Amino acid sequence: MADSANPDQLALVQGLFVQHLPALRGFVLSLVSDYSLVDDVVQETFLVVSAKAGEFQRGSNFRAWAWTIARYKVLQTLQKTPKAEQRLSDEVIESLCATEASEEWPAEEQLHQLAECVRELAPRARQAVELRYQQAHKPPEIARLMGWTVDAVHVALSRARVTLRECVQRRTATT
Repeated sequence: MADSANPDQLALVQGLFVQHLPALRGFVLSLVSDYSLVDDVVQETFLVVSAKAGEFQRGSNFRAWAWTIARYKVLQTLQKTPKAEQRLSDEVIESLCATEASEEWPAEEQLHQLAECVRELAPRARQAVELRYQQAHKPPEIARLMGWTVDAVHVALSRARVTLRECVQRRTATT
């Protein structure tokens, strides 16, 4: 429990959590497509990390420790989620978690580059991306808001994802 950890240890662990938060959110988002579920998993992970602060060994790999906790929280959350809403099977999630927790990848740099690439999109494509991925609107709602057909939304989002992926890959290859 958090009360078994001394205040310095708790502050250290919570500080590390905040430092790794963007990468952790990205990791959880890669496994759970629903933004509200991502927020729930991240919050529950923070609570467990805080409660187990006394178990964390200073100098050990915080990222691997926190990702393991997040993985269990993702699996618990997805067990409660109807199968139709799940993006990935439990086996695929386990496989992804095993590799992602051990890999060091510059998530913050990728997020920064992604934000720059989003700014470079054409205005209507950027609006569609923001409605879908920042505001979590479904394609039919985006179509209504933008005056497009649902098919046009799917095509625009697909093209934007390809453009963003290529842009991020190009930018991170040169950094």
